[in-house]
Amino acid sequence: MHIRRVSFDHPDAVKLNDAVQAEYDVRYGDGGDATLMDPADFEPPNGVYLIAYDEYGSPVASGGWRVRDANDEGNIDGDAELKRMYVIDAMRGRGLARRILAALEEDAHAAGRLRMVLETGAKQPEAVALYESSGYEPCAKFGYYRFHDLSLCFAKPLTP
Repeated sequence: MHIRRVSFDHPDAVKLNDAVQAEYDVRYGDGGDATLMDPADFEPPNGVYLIAYDEYGSPVASGGWRVRDANDEGNIDGDAELKRMYVIDAMRGRGLARRILAALEEDAHAAGRLRMVLETGAKQPEAVALYESSGYEPCAKFGYYRFHDLSLCFAKPLTP
């Protein structure tokens, strides 16, 4: 496996984003995640987007973070928001999500971010288990889905 930094609008990122959106639609309906995101959100130093590739050069996992300082959606200064963590079905259970999560946390900390935050859903128990086992704790709801019953928000201080 090798993890590479790409733009959020890179063809491989678009492919994996389409796949995660399809999975959200299966789990929640409504056509996927409606959170607005701009490719510029993931350009250093304000964020990063990573893709893991298998030995054949196929994209198999992704994730990114973006700066989210104090705003009317519930973020606080110093937040880095985790977005679009995804591993294709055939590669699940091999630790890829954990590797990408660790790389994103390290990158966000190096960029001066103080806390990693994320929003996931109650119908994603695998994601919840990953985040809880990685030191994330429930936090005040934030973001686009903060008023939705199925929304779950977590945070973790970023330390060296």
